[in-house]
Order: sequence, then structure tokens, then C-alpha cells
Amino acid sequence: MGGLAALAREAGHKVTGCDAGVYPPMSDQLRALGIELIEGFSADQMALKPDVYVIGNVVSRARLADGSPKFPLMEAILESGASYTSGPQWLAENVLQGRHVLAVAGTHGKTTTTSMLAWVLQACAKDPGFLVGGVPMNFGVSARLGKQSPFVIEADEYDTAFFDKRSKFVHYRPRTAVLNNLEFDHADIFDNLAAIERQFHHLVRTVPASGRLVVNADEASLARVLDMGHWSEVTRFGQTPHSDWQAQGEPHDFAVLYQGQKVGHVRWDITGVHNQMNALAAIAAAQHVGVSPDQAAAALGEFQNVRRRMEVRGTVTREGGAITVYDDFAHHPTAIRTTIDGLRRKVGANARILAVFEPRSNTMKLGAMKSQLPWSLEAADLSFCHSGGLDWDAQQALAEMGERAHVGATIEDIVSQVVAAARAGDHVLCMSNGGFGGIHAKLLTALQR
Repeated sequence: MGGLAALAREAGHKVTGCDAGVYPPMSDQLRALGIELIEGFSADQMALKPDVYVIGNVVSRARLADGSPKFPLMEAILESGASYTSGPQWLAENVLQGRHVLAVAGTHGKTTTTSMLAWVLQACAKDPGFLVGGVPMNFGVSARLGKQSPFVIEADEYDTAFFDKRSKFVHYRPRTAVLNNLEFDHADIFDNLAAIERQFHHLVRTVPASGRLVVNADEASLARVLDMGHWSEVTRFGQTPHSDWQAQGEPHDFAVLYQGQKVGHVRWDITGVHNQMNALAAIAAAQHVGVSPDQAAAALGEFQNVRRRMEVRGTVTREGGAITVYDDFAHHPTAIRTTIDGLRRKVGANARILAVFEPRSNTMKLGAMKSQLPWSLEAADLSFCHSGGLDWDAQQALAEMGERAHVGATIEDIVSQVVAAARAGDHVLCMSNGGFGGIHAKLLTALQR
């Protein structure tokens, strides 16, 4: 929604917005753009009298314990008959119409792959528009209109709004669609994996015959999606032998192969096999708008990643080696595992990794994937779980990890545990899809002290 606000502002509209507990980097971006951000959802904001209210999917008709509405402004909008729409619908009607949309969907890697693709098109003089659910460091903003046709968008399967329960991505009508991977997630709105697969097929249905589907060949779930029917060219990437696009070499230095022939080479500082796969997806998608694989691979050598994707937040000097604190957006067990694996490949087998995480997503709060946590944390030497606000027993879920796992009910508890355990040369990896209570700065301060 912050990215939508940025696009509307760039298009010349006067924009204000409201939310609760907004945190960096989006809060900083909105402030820099001169977009007024109002804390909370009070009905007195009706006095602003905008032409249209663009409603995010956090808004609902929910009631608090005392019976009062959780979102008084929404109730006032409905009572007044004021004009309102969803974010994806506004975007489709005001930005995407008539443009070549490249949409990146998947359970993991959407933000990073979207950022890679936008940067490749920018570096190759396509001057794209984009909307990303994070802040790509190459651009410093999460969204822009662009001056040419291509528009790159992070395509989320989460529902659109309380009044439109379709997945967001069905609004975007892409000509190029990346299906990066597909696992069960969003347990608050989907009953099972099959329900999400059905939504992905709704996206496939919107791609024209002249379009392209860029599909992860390693995912059985995506094969099932295509088996429901598809009407566009399909090109596949992955590690399986029948993939059109493959990587040969280490994640930081690899050849790009297309149907067995080398067509490019990527050298960069990005870690992890998952990012190697993200790169293949971006290269295959960029080819559909006229960027050759060797050009795309060369551009990725200058890709600087995304804020909160293995972002170094600071170091603390100790005799024998610095302690490094990272910030990462990982929250699904698979994402946690691949993120830790990427860091392990970078720092080597002898360095210690301290994984600090909070099960904050709706899926994790429900406990739907708690049994996968020990598996996701295998490559970490020690793990620290923030258990505040959970309805399930984190200590019990991590019990099989023995002394390698620690649980704290507050941020202060976690900070104390990490500081007590940390030693020279350690890598402290903080993972959350929220602000995590500012734990990064608190850790750095406490470690310094």
C-alpha cells in the first residue's frame, strides 16, 4: 500500500494515508515523498474528503471486545457512501492498463526476484515502472511509474480486500508471469495447498496466448497448476535436467545455461541457491521483453539486493573477530532454512550462526507450521525464538533441538539471551516479516555495551 501511495503521488495526486505501527523502511520512504501518514483509523479522517479511498487488505469489519469497530474509518466510509476501491483494482485501472506487465508470483522470493527483474530492465535501457513489496537498494524506492511500457510487479496470492476475496494477482493481467515456487502459506485464508494452486491457475488464465509463463520446474505444485490448463508459452527454470534454464557453478559465480548452452554468466555478492534460482527466473522473464540473457546476467552483477534481505545492520568489534548482526524478512520455515543456508555458504562451516526469529506471520501465529521449525533451523548453531503473542508452546515445538534452542517472551529476553551466548566472530541473523521491536539496534547496543 505504501508503494501504491508512491505511484499515486508520482502521478500527480495529493495522497494521504493511515495505518497502525508503520515501521522502516516504508515509513521513511513515505516521509521522504511528502506523503502524510496518519496513525490509526479514526473516523474523523472523513474530513479530508478525498476523491477515493484505496483500501488495503488489513482493513476489515472486525469488532473489538467492547463491540466497537476495529476500523471506524471504514465504517464511516460505508455509511457515507463515499467512493472506495481496493489497492490492486486501483492499480489495474490507473497504472497497468495498456502496459506490458511482468508479474512475479510465488510463496518465496517474490520481492527479490521482482527487484532483480526491475533492475535488469533498468540497466538494459527499458526504463520500467515497478511495484515491489520492499525497497530495492539499486533504486532506493519501492515503486515508480517508469517512462516505457514494461511494468514489473510483485504478484501476491493473498486476498485483495475484505470486499474482494480474490487473490491480488488476478487484477494485474500480466503478459509475462513468473511462477517462482508454491508451498502452503496464508493459513488464515487458505484451507490447504490445493486452494492456493487454484488461485495460481486463475492467474495463469489471465495470461494471453502471446504471453510467457516462467515456471520453476522443480515444484510439483506448479506442475499441477499447469495441468489444469494453460494457453501461453511455458519456459522452465530449475535444477532438474528437463529445465530450459539452469545454473552451473556456485551461487555467487555461475554460468547461465539455456537448453544446455551457456548464454550468460553471473558474478555477484548475493548468497544462496534460492537466489541463483531467482536470477534464472528474472533472466527468462527479461528475455520476453527483448533483453538477451548475457545482458541480463551482466546487469545482475550490479544488483545490490533489497533492504531487509540479508542486510547487515551493524558489527561490534571483539578481540578475535567482529560480531555481525543481519536483518532478513524470512518468516516461512522454508524461507528461514534457505536464508540460513545462504549465510552458511557465505561464512563457512566453522563460523557460528545465531538465528533469532519471531513467528509473526498469520500462518506462523496459528501454529500451522510449528513442527517444521527444527528442520528450518538445522544449519544454525543456536536459535532464539520470540514467543510473545503465540497461542502455542514454542518451547515444546523446539524441544528436539535441545540446548541449541532458546525461547523468550519479550524482545528484552531475547536480547539478553543472545548477548549472553554471542562471542567473537559470530553472525547474528534476525528474521521477521515485521519490525521485530527494533531488535537489531537493541542487539547492537547491548553487544557494544
